[in-house]
Amino acid sequence: MRPADYDFWLFDLDGTLIDVDWSYTREVFDDVGAILGREFTDREAHIIWNGLTGKRDDQLRAWGIDPAEFWPAFHSIENPEVRAERTFLHPDAEFVGELDAPVGLVTHCQQFLTDPVIDHLDIRDWFDTIVCCTDDTGWKPDPDPVYRALADMDVEYRRVASDGGVGSVADGVLAGDGSCDVGAAWNAGLDAIHVERHGHEKRGHCVMGDYRVSTFEDLWEQVDSGTASD
Repeated sequence: MRPADYDFWLFDLDGTLIDVDWSYTREVFDDVGAILGREFTDREAHIIWNGLTGKRDDQLRAWGIDPAEFWPAFHSIENPEVRAERTFLHPDAEFVGELDAPVGLVTHCQQFLTDPVIDHLDIRDWFDTIVCCTDDTGWKPDPDPVYRALADMDVEYRRVASDGGVGSVADGVLAGDGSCDVGAAWNAGLDAIHVERHGHEKRGHCVMGDYRVSTFEDLWEQVDSGTASD
């Protein structure tokens, strides 16, 4: 399907539409490391911040770090106002504000950080709903936060049925930079756009998707050339 033909769009936030200055990320992991008594290399900070290897909790456990200790320390360090000031919008993402269709945001970024960031960037009016994942909503690739966003948007959608079939009247897509975003899209019966902003060599593997691009500008070029992923 051509992107222009989608009836609705969902997006991840961090790494997809926006990013933060590396110096901020480095400072956060220095402070978290001081709390936990463990230093984080640049590579480790990139992996956790960007979710390069998949589920962050699984990666933390592989390093011998208890997620129940890491995340409270991580969130205690983050300053919403400072993070907002050091966050930037990817220029190729500006098309989102021009979409003539329902648009939702489904992000692992927590509400206390998401709100000041999107307000600082003045993009709140791009979205008909904003779902910040929690233990209650579920976490991507679980489709439940996607379903919540679609319910908020009041769209008819192609939901995966218990028998493996799908039932809906509309076609939608979820775009994100992580494998969890692609998984959430496919688990909910949506198409998936994977935006690889870090490079496969840094991630260590390729992430599949109905479209696989480095920027959203590549998406439109792919459509024009007919080279979308099979």
